[in-house]
Amino acid sequence: MNWGLGHASRDVPIIRELLHQRHEVTVGASGNALAFLKKECPECRFIQFEDYPIPHNNGRIFLPTYTAYIPTLIDAYLSERKKAVKIFSQNTFDLIISDSRSGVYSEKVPSIQITHQLHQSLPLIAWPLELLGVYIQADAFSKFARIVVPDNPPERGALAGKLSRSLVPALREQIYYCGIVASVRKEPVKRDIDYLIVISGMEPQRTALEKILMRQIPHLPGRKVVLLGKPAADQIRTLEDGTVIYSFVSSEEKSLLISRARFIICRSGYTTMMDIAEAGLKSGLFIPTPGQWEQEYLSRYYEDEGWFFSRSQYGLRLSRDIPLAAGFSGFPAMTTTEENVRRLYRKVLSEYL
Repeated sequence: MNWGLGHASRDVPIIRELLHQRHEVTVGASGNALAFLKKECPECRFIQFEDYPIPHNNGRIFLPTYTAYIPTLIDAYLSERKKAVKIFSQNTFDLIISDSRSGVYSEKVPSIQITHQLHQSLPLIAWPLELLGVYIQADAFSKFARIVVPDNPPERGALAGKLSRSLVPALREQIYYCGIVASVRKEPVKRDIDYLIVISGMEPQRTALEKILMRQIPHLPGRKVVLLGKPAADQIRTLEDGTVIYSFVSSEEKSLLISRARFIICRSGYTTMMDIAEAGLKSGLFIPTPGQWEQEYLSRYYEDEGWFFSRSQYGLRLSRDIPLAAGFSGFPAMTTTEENVRRLYRKVLSEYL
């Protein structure tokens, strides 16, 4: 899915494990996600596969905007189903793995869904819709043989909180909690970057955050690195104060940067959260995307757990907010992605291959 790079980047370790096990992998994606995966996994075969159009997110009135977008989403789902059926009729696959694209499944080939969203989080005013959504999703997930959730089991410190829990008993039998699947590795390097700033997510809010942060970053002391998350570009520039800005970095380069960071400033997108947990980075400031209820929920959840501090981008002031973030503990230690992906292959994927 091409709503930011989160879905694509968390699939990279799974793709690499399949390639390591000598399987042929075909990737269907579009936009930045396709450009990113071509750079990360050039051994794969690639299909241009458009997905759901991104709803315009101007932040504070996102709920009515998103509600009006639902008919477009339904049309996109039907179009996705037609495209998937056509692709499956023209190719032979042993297994289909869909990351958050509920229309990509086959009635003839085993299909697996990857998602951490078994339970959507909506504003309190829309709680009946939140409950209804749980059962609508459960019906959509019933088309898949297994549901792989990249999170710890609910009773073991779930990183996604209520999002990765299902209220539907029948669905629980399909679920496999594989643990975190991060796009980075913890590297044995010195933490010599004072601030790592990761600007990511859907437009136009990604650019809005970039403008807000770039006005404030020059006033931070120490060594600073900014990642813009633009895989179509490949540029590096240095500001007058020494801040280094990368338009895009590979997973290996990102692993080094996040392992060198003492403090991270970023969105509270779930894939980024898995990266932070994997790298063992304990200090940071999260800025949820306005109107993205998942990120807003995760920010509240992490504050309640005492793990990380968050601040809305509308009232963001780094000189004030960074000291406030110092009193939080960071995520608890978790099993590594490498171990989780090997176990996922052994216990789930290998059954169908």
